[in-house]
Amino acid sequence: MNTATPRALKTVTVLAAAAGLMALGVGAASAHVHVDPESTSAGGFSQLTFKVPNESETAKTTKLTVTLPTGTPFTSVSVKPLDGWSAKVAEAKLPAPVTVEGATITKAASTVTWTADAAHQLGQHEYQTFSISVGRLPSAGTTVSLPVAQAYSDGTVVNWNEAETPGQAEPNHPVPSFVTTAAADEHAPAEAVVDTTAASATAPVTPAPDNTFGILGITAGALGLGAGATALVRTRTVRTRTVQKD
Repeated sequence: MNTATPRALKTVTVLAAAAGLMALGVGAASAHVHVDPESTSAGGFSQLTFKVPNESETAKTTKLTVTLPTGTPFTSVSVKPLDGWSAKVAEAKLPAPVTVEGATITKAASTVTWTADAAHQLGQHEYQTFSISVGRLPSAGTTVSLPVAQAYSDGTVVNWNEAETPGQAEPNHPVPSFVTTAAADEHAPAEAVVDTTAASATAPVTPAPDNTFGILGITAGALGLGAGATALVRTRTVRTRTVQKD
C-alpha cells in the first residue's frame, strides 16, 4: 500500500496541472478585444460583433470607440441597441474619393462610439458584446482592420490598434480584424451556394489574434490530462500487484 501512495499523489498533481493549463488557455483566448464577423463574403453585408473584456483591476470600462476603414469604406452602418449604452455613428470626409458600385463617395461613417451609463459600466471580470451591421464588404482577400479605443473610469485609454507581423510574437494590443472571402452567388441553387462556401473556407484567413495562446493552452492541457490518466492506470496496477503479493 505504501508503494502506491506516492504514485497516486503524483497522478493528482499531474491532473491538477493539466486543468490549470487548460484554464490558462481559455483565459488567454478571451483576454483581447476581438471581432467576430457573421459573414466575410465580398460584396455582402455582415454583422460584426466585438467582444470586449474589462482588463483593469481598479477601473471600469465606460466607453468604446471603433474606427471604421477609409480605404474601403462601408456605405451602410447601423448599430444594434444595447441596454445601458448609447451609440453614435460619426461620418467624416475620406482621404480620397472612393468608387463603390459605380458611385463616387467622398465621405462615409468613420467611427462608432458606445458610452455607458453609470449602472452599466463594465467592472472587474466582466465583458460585453457590441454589434454593428455593415456593408458592403470589400473584394475577397482584403484585410478589414477595425481599431478599438477602450476608455476606463480612471481616464486610461487602451488602444487596440497594433498590427501583427508574421513570424513575430503577438503584440500586446492586436487590432481586431478579419479577411474577406469570395462572394456568394445569391441566385445559385442551394447546392452551389454550399460549394462556394466550402471553397471560400480554404482562402487565406488571418487567425483571430487572441486565439493562439488559447489553442496552445488547451492542447497542453489535453496532453497533461493524458499523462495523468496513464499515471492513474499505473497506480492501480501497482496497487493490485501489491495486494496480490501480500
